[in-house]
Amino acid sequence: MSTGAFLYALLRYGQKYLVYPSAFEDSPRDVSKPSELGLEYSDLQLTTSDRVHLHCYFIYQAAQSATRIRAHEQNDFPRDKTSSFADPSDYNDPALANVIMFHGNGMNYGDLMYAAKRLVMRRCNVLLLSYRGYGTSEGTPSERGLRLDAQAALNHIRSTAELAPLPTILFGTSLGGAVAIDLASRNPTTISALILENTFLSVPRLVRDWPLIGYFSFISTQRWNSASKLPSIPPTTPLLFLSGAADEVVPKKHMHGLWDIAQKRGGGKELSGLDRFESFERGTHADTFLCPGYWDKIDSWLTSITAPS
Repeated sequence: MSTGAFLYALLRYGQKYLVYPSAFEDSPRDVSKPSELGLEYSDLQLTTSDRVHLHCYFIYQAAQSATRIRAHEQNDFPRDKTSSFADPSDYNDPALANVIMFHGNGMNYGDLMYAAKRLVMRRCNVLLLSYRGYGTSEGTPSERGLRLDAQAALNHIRSTAELAPLPTILFGTSLGGAVAIDLASRNPTTISALILENTFLSVPRLVRDWPLIGYFSFISTQRWNSASKLPSIPPTTPLLFLSGAADEVVPKKHMHGLWDIAQKRGGGKELSGLDRFESFERGTHADTFLCPGYWDKIDSWLTSITAPS
């Protein structure tokens, strides 16, 4: 984007353009479908409490075909050659958990299908949430609005008979990490665990390091203050931090700062012992999930939190 186009967008949409840029792209918007990876999925329509209609994807683990997924392998990213994970030969085993995925501000829900596929292969049902204004969802994004969107996704899980008994895990990337932390802080007894990738302490603290704009961080209206909300997540809720040490958008100090806060939550009460911080030396903001060992780390953590007690 040229400097002129950026300034025009900033003048037209204000601060929201900086925080939610992909929501203001010209239509039509290209949204990838899970079927491109051989995944069976449902187009899920959610209505928020303020009557905004969201268009999401839901992928049931039990509906998948190993043969169909293998036939679409060429559309996926290259495999991690260091991983010992074996693709399932079938999907007959029951799902172990539900995962709600929250995308970053420069993405849409279709961009999460690659990670969703790997979670499905690990016996998870996956809901890919599309925020208001993103993809084909209605509305205009705002901090208040995205909080309502996230709650609508969780309410869907809780009100669906075959899903409600399973643990619910939140998986947030970048801005999505802030959305996940906020949702978990408001639903402390409902969320079973969180996965947080390359997210930030707060928008003002992130913007503070930006050239020129950083001087005006104090007037930010979209704050997403995860640092103040993490302490409200119960110490018994397992957390997995996935940090790209080469992140050029969210400096790694934000993930380390959140980790320090997370380890003090609960006011001295004992933590679950299942919190993990995993760092990937060459992980940048958008490609940490492609780093060797990334999914093995998730495998190990998922096994620890879903194993029978």
